[in-house]
Amino acid sequence: MATPPPPPPPGYTVTVSPPHPNTPTPLPEKRPTPLAFSSVPPRFSPQRSPQDQLSSTSTQTPVLLSPANGVNSGNSAPQFSTPPAPPVFSLPLRPAAVPFRTSPASPQPVAFSLGSSLPTSSSPHYSNGSVELQPQVSDGTEESMHVGESPYVLFSAHKVLKHKKPANVPSLGFGALVSPGRDISPSPQVVQRDPHRCQNCGAYANMYCKILIGSGQWQCVICWKLNGSEGEYIAPTKEDLRNWPELSSPLVDYVQTGNKRPGYIPVSDSRMSAPIFLLIDECLDEAHLQHLQSSLHAFVDSLPQTTRLGIISYGRTVSVYDFSEGSMASADVLPGDKSPTQESLKALIYGTGIYLSSIHASLPVAHSIFSSMRPYKLKLPEASRDRCLGTAVEVALALIQGPSAEMSRRIVKRSGGNCRIIICAGGPNTYGPGSVPHSFSHPNYPHMEKTALKWMEDLGHLAHHHDTVVDVLCAGQCPVRVPILQPLAKASGGVLVLHDDFGEAFGVNLQRASMRAAGSHGLLEIRCSDDILVTQIIGPGEEAHLDTHETFKSDTSICIQMLSVEETQSFALSMETKRDIKSDCVFFQFVVRYSNIYQADISRVITARLPTVDSISAYLESVQEEVSAVLIAKRTLLQAKTSSDAVDMRGMIDERVKDIALKYGSLAPKSKLHWFPKELSSLPESLFHLRRGPLLGGIVGHEDERSVLRNLFLNASFDLSLRMVAPRCLMHRDGGTFEELPAYDLAMQSDAAVVLDHGTDVFIWLGAELAAQEGRSAAALAACRTLAEELSEFRFPAPRILAFKEGSSQARYFVSRLIPAHKDPPYEQEARFPQLRALTADQRAKLKSSFIHFDDPSFCEWMRSLKLVPPEPS
Repeated sequence: MATPPPPPPPGYTVTVSPPHPNTPTPLPEKRPTPLAFSSVPPRFSPQRSPQDQLSSTSTQTPVLLSPANGVNSGNSAPQFSTPPAPPVFSLPLRPAAVPFRTSPASPQPVAFSLGSSLPTSSSPHYSNGSVELQPQVSDGTEESMHVGESPYVLFSAHKVLKHKKPANVPSLGFGALVSPGRDISPSPQVVQRDPHRCQNCGAYANMYCKILIGSGQWQCVICWKLNGSEGEYIAPTKEDLRNWPELSSPLVDYVQTGNKRPGYIPVSDSRMSAPIFLLIDECLDEAHLQHLQSSLHAFVDSLPQTTRLGIISYGRTVSVYDFSEGSMASADVLPGDKSPTQESLKALIYGTGIYLSSIHASLPVAHSIFSSMRPYKLKLPEASRDRCLGTAVEVALALIQGPSAEMSRRIVKRSGGNCRIIICAGGPNTYGPGSVPHSFSHPNYPHMEKTALKWMEDLGHLAHHHDTVVDVLCAGQCPVRVPILQPLAKASGGVLVLHDDFGEAFGVNLQRASMRAAGSHGLLEIRCSDDILVTQIIGPGEEAHLDTHETFKSDTSICIQMLSVEETQSFALSMETKRDIKSDCVFFQFVVRYSNIYQADISRVITARLPTVDSISAYLESVQEEVSAVLIAKRTLLQAKTSSDAVDMRGMIDERVKDIALKYGSLAPKSKLHWFPKELSSLPESLFHLRRGPLLGGIVGHEDERSVLRNLFLNASFDLSLRMVAPRCLMHRDGGTFEELPAYDLAMQSDAAVVLDHGTDVFIWLGAELAAQEGRSAAALAACRTLAEELSEFRFPAPRILAFKEGSSQARYFVSRLIPAHKDPPYEQEARFPQLRALTADQRAKLKSSFIHFDDPSFCEWMRSLKLVPPEPS
């Protein structure tokens, strides 16, 4: 991207009439110097502006945010190690999310990634307004169509409490999910010119600004400073100002297609200039290799003809395959025990070999390379085989960078979008740089592991520096040492995924990984009204260095460098109010700046305004329970780094639910139990799913699998995150239709087929009676498979789809993800699962007798154990 965006300061909400002319103008605050990353985030005391703004005299109806506008797709995740092979998937899909996270929340400072802290978002107020300023949007009805409705930003509530104490109750919290790279239809309004920006804080002109139509001046909604528009906003009436996209829409894309980069090499098809390197583990047994070869053949057949592809295999050595030999499979071999020397890399880069070639010219060669691969011959356990994965990545990065490494620093050869390295791994990195010993009992293992972690992280950062994303797709039964490989994927903006085998799901993920780039060189800027403090950010990014973006005189915005710009990733923002709010609304502006795959520089500006309220019940009614559940889950998962942490976090969920009831609920009459607030009736059920499910519960067997799941979840889009927290249950009906039901075990009716979508896994369950009817069961299974593929069509990584019959051993994967409601009394069952009323007495009795007793509490039992009355279903 051309010039990264300037960081702006959050300011106080504005009044229709400007501050009194005698109101003193406070001096600009100094932006604190960001601290170095550390394992524990340093704390900043909140910045406060010297004085409060005058209260506003008029407000406008805010635009409410609909949960239905959540992010479209997201990343799915790892696979279990034991269940049967997944069924056939449909063709490739699209983008995914990226790994990264922040440190645990602190009450005041922003906590970000690797334990770093960002500056707080407050700024001084300015009072040089004008009585003639005209609000851009005065029609409440029209405005309500915009404010919270952006599919890129989902707030946890549509209103903000004015009083600091109840607003900052940490058990519920206030925040937003921002999905910068999401592709939506219709697309945002496009403006092909430079934006008007506040010269004081850097905020962008928007539909909520007050405009002095006689002179074209506009007042910033963040810092309230008056700015000129070079006469562009001069208009006879304020209605005429609506011809400017930024003054009529809360969402605008500023696009610059011109290029000011010296040495820039334009391309007509960006995918031709963004190569994909496949790195293939050559230490596989015959069965795994056969599956991998099938997936690789299908993968290259699915690629666009202009895609440039490179193939490298690694074991004790690195084999770089040469496409210049016609249809023969030939390779140049480098040693894997150490990083490649400059001489060996020069021999490759400047030699006669062709190591990156477009598919239309090299498809037969690629097929011959895959067919020529042979299974591992030595009689060594899978975990003990020498794999120089780190050296292979170094070679691939050197070939992607190519001769440009020798060019002058003024000459830049940029590719369109991110380049890709996709690693097909069947075991751990045990040889060469970044490796760990075969055995945990090695006397120097702890030191070598620490060294390997740092080396892999540095390699990931190097890949990111060269606009290359590294995805690690693991498969098979051999432990891959996830903690060693995860930093490589995370630091580059890639993702690590576990699979049961190299079969269909692996092949689909190969295709989706190759297609998921949306942009590169991304920066996300966050500006809020001065009463709002961003306390924590969780997502695929890191604090941007000050020299990477513009600065303004009073610049206290938060600026995040995005590791990649993908459709299915999101950032979770936690916010607090710094003081009691006196204004009638608060403003938020999110700016995403990146280069898209066609090398146009995009500045996506999203501005939102939320009203403030005194009433706690009005606030609770505006809470978006699904968004709140996802934000709570991300804050909780951030602290669950080990299995013992996960146990502690389950207790934390219990305490959080109790605290919400104590702070916002009421005491039940003639009882020591508390009513949970009726406005949040579905929230505790989502959190109950969270504490039982694979993210925090014990239903996923290995800590590596849980670690991969958590990393995917922390960066996933809203849609995928919600499904990973609370599964969606759909029962098949005759005729091919489906009925959505609560995810309770009462759905396990013997004559029914059920689809359970849990984000990273989709399960199909056939009741025994239905399975015995050959024709009906085949039709139901086909309909369920079709639905499962449609539900997961745009997810990356692709979820596995598992189908099984009632009573089979694999059915436990399905049962363990459903709330055990069969132990509740009939009246509670019917209240929460109304579909039971359609069953006959015999069917009810048969359903009841089909359950096996176990100790897991039902949702109602869990709530009562917390001394709470289960909320009435909404």
